[in-house]
Amino acid sequence: QVQVVESGGGLVQPGGSLRLSCAASGTIFSSYTMAWYRQAPGKQRDVVAIITSGGTTSYTESVKGRFTISRDNAKNTVYLQMNNLRPEDTAVYYCNAQKPGYGYYWGKGTLVTVSS
Repeated sequence: QVQVVESGGGLVQPGGSLRLSCAASGTIFSSYTMAWYRQAPGKQRDVVAIITSGGTTSYTESVKGRFTISRDNAKNTVYLQMNNLRPEDTAVYYCNAQKPGYGYYWGKGTLVTVSS
């Protein structure tokens, strides 16, 4: 069983920065694709950023140039650096670990609120 636990959410003013962390355990972390999703109130959960086991990254259009996903396989941790935050970035952010044939795992989420 794979466990993923997010941390780092909070309240930040527009234009500010936050770094989210996701610690994974119970598996060979380096072999999993890791992703960050977010769900705003009343909306569906959407992908924000993905990083493959090989380190290839991709982003949803609205965060390109502002967010950076990275991973530290030695620490079994994936990060989401969020800069120039906007009110529309307010959401619960979820970490996801996935590997074909092995499963699809979610954390419980961490709340990010962007407000003045």
